Amino acid sequence: MNSKVAVLRTSAKTVLDDIGRLMDLAGVKEEIKPDKTTLLKVNISWHVYYPGCSTSPWQLEGVARALESWGFARERILAAQNSTVVVDPHVGLRNNKLEPVLDRYGIRSVWLNDKESEADWIRYEPKGKMLVLNDVYPDGLMVPKTLMGANIIHLPTVKTHVFTEMTGAMKNAFGGLLHLKRHWTHSVIHETLVDLLTIQKEIHPGIFAVMDGTVSGDGPGPRAMRLHATNLLLASRDQVAIDAMAAKLMGFDPLSIKFLRLANDAKLGNADPRCIDVVGDDVSNVNLGFHRNENTFASKGQKLIYHGPLKPLERILLRSPLVPWSYFASRLYHDGYWYPFVGVPRKKKIMDSEWGKLFRDYEPQGEG
Repeated sequence: MNSKVAVLRTSAKTVLDDIGRLMDLAGVKEEIKPDKTTLLKVNISWHVYYPGCSTSPWQLEGVARALESWGFARERILAAQNSTVVVDPHVGLRNNKLEPVLDRYGIRSVWLNDKESEADWIRYEPKGKMLVLNDVYPDGLMVPKTLMGANIIHLPTVKTHVFTEMTGAMKNAFGGLLHLKRHWTHSVIHETLVDLLTIQKEIHPGIFAVMDGTVSGDGPGPRAMRLHATNLLLASRDQVAIDAMAAKLMGFDPLSIKFLRLANDAKLGNADPRCIDVVGDDVSNVNLGFHRNENTFASKGQKLIYHGPLKPLERILLRSPLVPWSYFASRLYHDGYWYPFVGVPRKKKIMDSEWGKLFRDYEPQGEG
C-alpha cells in the first residue's frame, strides 16, 4: 500500500494557514485523535538561532493553531523537549523564539532528559526485533514514561546531517526516546533510527510529522550548514516516507540512505518514491542539489573514533570519565569558532529575507 506525503509551496504571509491545510491533506485527523495527550516533539539542534537548524516558531504555531481549530484541548497538548550533551534546550527554546508561541497557545513544555526533567524513565522491552539497541544497552532499554500511550507529532526541518546524510522525522525521535548516553549509538546510528521507529509504533497510538523546509540546510548539518530559502512544507503519517521525500527533494536517492533502506526493508514505511503518493503542490521537478557526506573538523574526528583507526579506543574516549573532552571540543568548535565567524555571516541573507522578518516578528527585541 502506498504512503501519502503532502508537500506545499509556501510564503511567510501564508505559512500558518498552509500548515493547517498541509496537515489536513496528509491525513492528520485519521492519525492523531484528540482523546489522547498529544506531544509536539520540538527539534532543538542548537541553542543559538541558525535558520533551518531547529523547529521554527511558525512551524510550531501552525501546528498548534491547527490542532486548536480542530478541537484539541490545550491542556492535552504538550511540547516535548530534550537536552543533549552539547545543546542547552532552555536557551535554545528562547533563542529560537518558541517560548512566545507556547505561551500564546497555553502549551506546557515537558523536559524529557535534562537536569530539570519531569519524565520518569521506565524499563521497556520492545516487542519487535531490535537491530542494535539491545547490544548497545545490554542492561536494558529505558524510555520516558511521558511518551507511553501519547500521540506524537514530530517537528523536524529539511537538512543534511554529518552522520545520517539527511535528518528528519525518524532522527527527531533520537533525542526524546534515548537518554544522554545516546552518543553510544553513533557508530550504529542508521540501525538505531530503525529500532527507534519500531519502538515508536509500539508506544504511540498516533505518529505524525510536519517538516519545515521554508529554510533548508545543505552540507555538514545539523549545524554547520549552507542556508537556502526553499519555501517548502511537508507532512505525513509515514515517518519513513516523509524523510524519503525530503531526501528526494534534496537531490538524493532515498534508498541509497541506509536508515531509509533498512526501514523500508523492515516494512516500517515506504522509502521507495514509487510507493509514495505526493499530494498538494507539484514538486516533481524540484531538485535542491544538496550535498551529503560533508564533514566539519569536529565530525571528522568523531568518525575516526566511530569508524576509523581510533575505533579500538571508542569505549575509553566516549564511555569513560574522559568523555567530557568530546563535549568541550564540540562546543569550542561550533559555539566558539564556527557560529560567530562562519554561521553569522551565512545567516545574514536569510535574516534579510521574508523569513528573517517573520522570525523577528515573534519577539520585537530581536534575535538570540
